[in-house]
Amino acid sequence: MRFLSTLLSVSLLFAGSLAAKKNSAERFDDFFTKSKATGPLKLSETTYKSLTSTPRDYSAAVLLTAQEARFGCVLCQQFKPEWDLLANSWHRGDKKGESRLLFGTLDFSDGREVFLSFGLQTAPVLFFFPPTHGPHAAASAEPIRYDFTGGPASAEQIHDWLARNLPDRPHPSVKRPINWMRWATGMTLFLGAITVGATAWPYVLPIVQSRNVWASVSLISILLFTSGHMFNHIRKVPYVAGDGKGGISYFSGNFQSQYGLETQVVAAIYGILSFCAISLAAKVSRIADAKSQQAAVIGWSVLIFLLYSFLLSIFKIKNSGYPFALPPFM
Repeated sequence: MRFLSTLLSVSLLFAGSLAAKKNSAERFDDFFTKSKATGPLKLSETTYKSLTSTPRDYSAAVLLTAQEARFGCVLCQQFKPEWDLLANSWHRGDKKGESRLLFGTLDFSDGREVFLSFGLQTAPVLFFFPPTHGPHAAASAEPIRYDFTGGPASAEQIHDWLARNLPDRPHPSVKRPINWMRWATGMTLFLGAITVGATAWPYVLPIVQSRNVWASVSLISILLFTSGHMFNHIRKVPYVAGDGKGGISYFSGNFQSQYGLETQVVAAIYGILSFCAISLAAKVSRIADAKSQQAAVIGWSVLIFLLYSFLLSIFKIKNSGYPFALPPFM
C-alpha cells in the first residue's frame, strides 16, 4: 500500500515536471491557438508567468490594466477597444504566426502580485517582452514599457511601436470595421447639401454674378491688406500702447511697427476716400439739377480734402521727416 502511494507521488511529480518543462515552441503554439479564438489572451498570474517565462523564442505584448469600475481607471476603459482591435487585426493578418507575437491582458484583480512585482501604482501599463533566444533574440530579456503619459493611444500608435520592436518580421496592419452609421450620416448630409444647393441656386446665382458684390469683396480685401491687417496677425501687435506719459498712443512712431487701432483707422480712411471717389464719378455725375450737383461736388471734395489731410498727418507721425501736409491737420 505504501509502495503504491509512493509510486503515485513519483508519477505525479514526474508528470508535473514534464508539464513545467514544456518548451518555448510548445508554449507559443498553445497560446497562439487560444488567441485565434479569443483575441488578446485573458491572463492570470499563472498564465502570465508561463507566457513570459524564459527561455522564449517569441515576443509577447502584455497589457496590465484595471477594468473594474471600483478602480475608476478611465484610461483603461478608453484604451481597451483599441487594444482589442489591434490584437484581432494582428491575428487575422498573421494566421500562421510568422511574426511570433502574442497579445495578452492581465487585469489587476487577476494578477495583483504581478503588479506589485513591478511596483506599479497606475494603469494601464503595456510591456513588450522580446525573445530571449532564436534568430530574433534581444540583448536584454527585460521588458520594454510603452509610455501612456500622452493620454489614450490609438491602435495605430501601438502598432507602430510594436513594429519598431519587431524588425524583419511581418507587421499586419490595423483593420478597422466599417462605420456604417458614419457613412449613412455622411451620405445623408451630402444629399441634403445637394438638395439645398439645387433649391437655393436660382436665388444665389444673381448674387454670385453681381458686379457690385464682387467689387465690394475686392475693395474690402484690398483695404484689409493695404492697411496692414496681415502684419498684425503675423506680429501679434497690441491694440494700443502707452505713450510713456500716462496717456495712450494710438499710432506707432515708426514704420517697423503698428497698433491694431492704427490699422483700423487707416483702413476706415482708405474706405471712405474710396467711397467718395466712387460717388463723385458714379453718382454726382448723374444729378440732373446743376446747383445740387455743384453742392455735391463741393461737399465730397471738402470731405476728401479733410480725410487726406488727416491721412498725411498720420504719415507724419510714422515718419517725422515726411515733407507733405495739408490743413487743418498739419
